[in-house]
Amino acid sequence: MEVEMKIRGLMIDPTNNIPIVVLKDVDGNSVLPIWVGMPEANAIALEIAKESTARPMTHDLIRNMLLGMDAGVKKVVVCDLKDDTYYAVIWVERQGKLIAVDSRPSDALAIALRLDCPIYVEDSVLKTSRAAALSEPGSTDELRRWLEGLKDDDLGQYKM
Repeated sequence: MEVEMKIRGLMIDPTNNIPIVVLKDVDGNSVLPIWVGMPEANAIALEIAKESTARPMTHDLIRNMLLGMDAGVKKVVVCDLKDDTYYAVIWVERQGKLIAVDSRPSDALAIALRLDCPIYVEDSVLKTSRAAALSEPGSTDELRRWLEGLKDDDLGQYKM
């Protein structure tokens, strides 16, 4: 079962300076923090802020290619968690045909933002990730409490 999510926050983990993308389900019951690389976090932050660059960034290039080929993205799905690594699939639709494209979640999220398509997380990933997030290397009690206590008001700002 897939749970629809929204990007609700982007911040730096204060313990190890690694960016975290925070997904929260549309019903507000589940939170999924995903630690990502700095370039991917910057790509997400640029799109959230609707800032443009002088030349297309990689995710902009992918959007332009898809649109140029008359293709779209139906949805992206964070579909698995193996050995502390998240996996995602970008579901591309072209001429009525769906194509599953393997992706890192950070890239899938950056593309989803650019194409305004829904983001989903498999329910099994949400169940497994809670323990993984709270045992993330370098996580502290403060970060653990923050993740457990997230509210909508806490997630209004995207901080990088």
